[in-house]
Amino acid sequence: MHFLPEEIDDYAVQHTQNEPELLRNLNRETWRKALLPRMLSGAYQGRILSMISKLSSPKTILEIGTFTGYSALCLAEGMQKGGKLITIDKNEELEPISTKYFELSEYSTQIMPIIGNAIDIIPTLHEKFDLVFIDADKSNYINYFNMIIGKLNPGGIILSDNVLWSGKVIAKTAEKDIDTKVLKEYNLLLKEDPRLETVLLPIRDGLTISRKL
Repeated sequence: MHFLPEEIDDYAVQHTQNEPELLRNLNRETWRKALLPRMLSGAYQGRILSMISKLSSPKTILEIGTFTGYSALCLAEGMQKGGKLITIDKNEELEPISTKYFELSEYSTQIMPIIGNAIDIIPTLHEKFDLVFIDADKSNYINYFNMIIGKLNPGGIILSDNVLWSGKVIAKTAEKDIDTKVLKEYNLLLKEDPRLETVLLPIRDGLTISRKL
């Protein structure tokens, strides 16, 4: 989803660092093999995730929603030496792709993929996190937030993807559209929670950066 004029969006992409070769190969394989390849973060947003991670230099990262592993590899680029990235996804069908590229990367010993329901898995994690990326089922965004906020270190960052939801967040919401309803509530929650400072960026389908005070 692009909210900028196409020419401006193209210019921004053309003047952004190119994706590394490993990620370029993963990008192509995802589009060939995944049922919903548009769920991929993609080269432009991937460079944004990488930059945020590099600026914050996290020791511990939690990703909710692995898909084919593209965003995890982008976030890992800024991880401290000896750091750890836990990524959770319930779709085991895509695990062979993500595992393949994790093992090909220089972060193979630092990335810990977990297959299962994040709602069940997060409470079992004992780590405190410096960076959390939420990019899974939208109906559970508030639940994920409530589960991870206590596990986030002071100064830690929450990245939330798809928060503009193809523009649906500013339109009248259908009664059965649970995802949009939850996202509207979630966006307000991030804005008003006194534990956070938040900025919502109109990047692709919307990316929010929240910092724990």
